[in-house]
Amino acid sequence: QLQLVESGGGSVQPGGSLTLSCTASEFSLDRYTIGWFRQAPGKGREWLSCIPLSGRPKYADSVQGRFTIRRDFAKNTVYLQMDSLKSEDTGTYYCSGRHSSYCPLAHEYPHWGQGIQVTVSS
Repeated sequence: QLQLVESGGGSVQPGGSLTLSCTASEFSLDRYTIGWFRQAPGKGREWLSCIPLSGRPKYADSVQGRFTIRRDFAKNTVYLQMDSLKSEDTGTYYCSGRHSSYCPLAHEYPHWGQGIQVTVSS
């Protein structure tokens, strides 16, 4: 069972940056498409980005140009670099994984991390 762990969350002022990490201790992530989602208080889970096994990363319009997803195969980690953060980026961030070559829909991801909090506030 793939177990994903997020790290790197915290509090930051508007306009600031954070980089989230998604790792797995027992499986190689280079066999998985990895996605990032977030959930703001009182709202549903929102897809943000995914990096497929083949093809280019994809981004939601809300984060296009501000967030960057990338893999580090040596560290078995997928990162979500978040720049120009806004208050509306506040929420719990989740990484997800699926053994596929494309970016799945949210309900198609069988593996999820426990989530990590990101707060953007002045």
